[in-house]
Amino acid sequence: MIYRFTIISDEVDDFLREIQIDPEATFYDFHEAIIKSVGYADDQMTSFFVCDDDWEKEKEITLEEMDNNPEMDSWLMKDTTINEMIEDEKQKMLYVFDYMTERLFFIELTEIITGKNVQGAVCTKKIGDAPKQTIDFEEMIATGNSLELDENFYGDQDFDLEDFDQEGFDIDGGAASGPTDYNEERF
Repeated sequence: MIYRFTIISDEVDDFLREIQIDPEATFYDFHEAIIKSVGYADDQMTSFFVCDDDWEKEKEITLEEMDNNPEMDSWLMKDTTINEMIEDEKQKMLYVFDYMTERLFFIELTEIITGKNVQGAVCTKKIGDAPKQTIDFEEMIATGNSLELDENFYGDQDFDLEDFDQEGFDIDGGAASGPTDYNEERF
C-alpha cells in the first residue's frame, strides 16, 4: 500500500509537492522526504499536526520531546508510524517548518494506492520553488505577510472596514454606559 500526500503553501501560489510513502514509515521518514523535496536544512524544530476537516489542530507529532507532562499525550516522529494517525483519504495535516514565525505547509492524503509498495518515501511531483525556510519578523512584515483587515476578516464575508470608527472604535457614538477611560475601570 502507498499513501500519496499533496503538499502546498499559502506563501507561494505555484508551489506543490507530491510525496508517496509507505504507510508503515514513520513521521520522521516523512519529515526527511519533505525537507529533501524543498531543499531545507534539517536543523529546525518541526512538527506535524493532524487536523480535522477545517484545518483545526488535533494531535501533534514532534521532532523532539517537548513536554514532560504525563497527562498530555505526545507523539515523536521517530516513534510514530503514519498509519497510526492517518487512515482515510482527504485527511488533513499541517507541517510547521518555521516555529518562530509559525510558517507551515498544508498536507492532504490525496490517494491510498493499494496493490503497490514503495520503499521509504519518493517525491513524485515538484512544482515551483519552496518558500524560504526561515525569515525573521522584520522580513515577514516587509514582505507583506502581516495581518490585513479586509472583507474576509475572521472569515466574515459581511465585514466592512468602514464599520470601524478610526478614532478609537467608538461605534455607538459615545452612548455607552459605564467608564470610558481605562483608568476608571476596576477589575
